[in-house]
Amino acid sequence: MTTRPDVLHLALPPDDDAPGADAAPPVVLNLSDNNSPADVMDVLSLRPFASGEQPWSRSTRLEHVKPDAPLRPDGARLLRVAKEKAKESVLADGEGWTLLTNRWSNGTAYVAVSAVSAELAESVLQESVKDATEPPQTDETNVEMGFWHMGSHGPVRTERAISADAWADIRRNYTAPVAAALDDVMKLTREQVAGRLLLLHGPPGTGKTTALRALARSWSEWCQADCVLDPEALFGTPSYLMEVAVGDDEDENRRWRLLILEDCDELIRGEAKQSTGQGLSRLLNLTDGMLGQGRDVLVAITTNEDLTRLHPAVVRPGRCLAQIEVGPLTRDEARGWLGGEAPSGDIGPEGATLAELAALRKGEKRPETRDAPTSATGFYL
Repeated sequence: MTTRPDVLHLALPPDDDAPGADAAPPVVLNLSDNNSPADVMDVLSLRPFASGEQPWSRSTRLEHVKPDAPLRPDGARLLRVAKEKAKESVLADGEGWTLLTNRWSNGTAYVAVSAVSAELAESVLQESVKDATEPPQTDETNVEMGFWHMGSHGPVRTERAISADAWADIRRNYTAPVAAALDDVMKLTREQVAGRLLLLHGPPGTGKTTALRALARSWSEWCQADCVLDPEALFGTPSYLMEVAVGDDEDENRRWRLLILEDCDELIRGEAKQSTGQGLSRLLNLTDGMLGQGRDVLVAITTNEDLTRLHPAVVRPGRCLAQIEVGPLTRDEARGWLGGEAPSGDIGPEGATLAELAALRKGEKRPETRDAPTSATGFYL
């Protein structure tokens, strides 16, 4: 037998000085012992709006928030402050307005303002967020990449600068046919895009993700790279997919977007229709269907599956921008890669993968990457 949490009912009358206060009903707030102080502040911030005292609301979400940004106007009166492990919430007000700020340790924030007029709500919001953000600095060694995931309140995108080598510096990591195929992809421009799906398949440790990071750098002037951390949720939730696919239509200088889906074996293998439901259909719709029409979106997928095991609809002619099997270097290429830095006696007649060569260079035992399970290996090589 479980005990129902205690529920606290708060009936808050409207402000006596507010216009129409006599006709406005009280606002009832229901709180339980499962609510945190920050949850209470979220509810309290809605009272002026719900009661009609401040019927105009403006809000925004921010990324790359400066640690010292106050996120409130000068002279604001602090009403509540709640700090959790990774979140700080502030409730403040001023003449005719109320402001709620939720700030997270990852540099994101949510700012909401209610006010007695639309102009006041907009001005308070703009003053609160002015000079509050600072995009990550990128240089010749890294590139800005977005990361999508489904949060507790819907899809969330955060940005960070990740390391990305220039393609010319890592080209030797790939066997000659693969390097030639990637040459063609790296030099593409937005006008030359034909096909919306880029498929990299092959054993673990062959450098598929390293190539995608270099691609994000090569295309950075015309294409924004986003890594989707939960592709199964993306294609299983229409609202999530719509937000990622539609993007920001208000950006007049909108770049193309490259969605990177790591280790999507279950989504695109031959039996995907039965195992993942509508996921495969929605992927195909995004790359070559109604959803993709008018959307400048490319999808890059890495998989450890053999091409013959993939769903024929994924690999049919005309759908893919490129299908590249990223395999090991030949024995001679592997020896050249090592040079005189490490013994090459462990290189067999079948050659070696990038991961195996990196281990040999460090003096470690050669890992058997090609015999390893084909489960998700992460955004690393």
